[in-house]
Amino acid sequence: MATQAAGTDRPATIHDIAARCGVAASTVSRALSTPDRVNIRTRERIEAAAAALNYRPNIQAKALSSGRTSAVGVLVPDITNPFYFDLIRGTQLQLKAAGYTQLLVDTEESDEVEATTVDQLRKSADGIIVAASRLSDEALLAAAATMPLVAINRDVPGVPAVIIDTPSATSQALDHLVSLGHTRIAYIAGPTTSQSSTRRWAALAGAAEERGVEVRRLGPFAPKTQSGAAAADAAVHSGVTACIAFNDLIAIGMLQRLRERGLRVPEDMSIVGCDDIFGADFCNPPLTTMASPIEQAGRVAVSVLLAQLNPLAGGGTRNRSVMPTHLTVRGSTGPAPEDTVERY
Repeated sequence: MATQAAGTDRPATIHDIAARCGVAASTVSRALSTPDRVNIRTRERIEAAAAALNYRPNIQAKALSSGRTSAVGVLVPDITNPFYFDLIRGTQLQLKAAGYTQLLVDTEESDEVEATTVDQLRKSADGIIVAASRLSDEALLAAAATMPLVAINRDVPGVPAVIIDTPSATSQALDHLVSLGHTRIAYIAGPTTSQSSTRRWAALAGAAEERGVEVRRLGPFAPKTQSGAAAADAAVHSGVTACIAFNDLIAIGMLQRLRERGLRVPEDMSIVGCDDIFGADFCNPPLTTMASPIEQAGRVAVSVLLAQLNPLAGGGTRNRSVMPTHLTVRGSTGPAPEDTVERY
């Protein structure tokens, strides 16, 4: 049981320690926060008294005096998206190892919620890690100018970032489909506010032009399984034989809708997802998708943030890291159908 201040039922304070040692409360405060500023014998007496009273510092008061909260905000646009599970695990483990508490916030795919949260966290967190930010470039840059911040999957000059290189995997996916005979391919776009979606489309359009194949952009679609039905209908109507989806959730929704319509995957249409979320290999058929080290991206983002919070700790000055991606081929992609014109 914790020892209480003498004669009370409340936790011990620095005033109780001061009374026990016969020194001023300010001396106790210095001994516990900046011990090198107090005589060693006095400091030892204070430390012994603090231990005897089972003194625990007031974290909120400490934050007010030091300007540090030992907390870091981690913002994700949709906490129910399995893509963020590994990311959150990576940030949590790395922050815990560094002595920080993670404050997890779901910004609901809303730039307004994100902006409000960032403003509120300025007072309650030492820094922020924001994944797939929906803020404008100007707003994100302004936020980074007011407090330590690292963006994941958002590349804005002047904002420290960890970038998952899905555009290169998008080109791999195109090559894979072309090798299977597909010449009419659709990109199932994500939200208009998603820089990742924009970057993937730009990479895909450029690669398609080089290879002489037709790629069309369909959408935008919300990055949820429920969007897959509309995406599948749009793909069938467009006459394409293969689709590269913004994420696995949309792709999984497409598999379900195509099955409902009596179309076979991959015999009638090939589907490629992105993120390799948990369950992507359990689909029917298992989903071909673009994979990347998501948990490692979370860890790297924390390292970049800690370098800002503790510049004297030798953490380096790295402000941008790129995580590699690769295509994982499974059963949802196959040769282009020979009767494309008649079927669609």
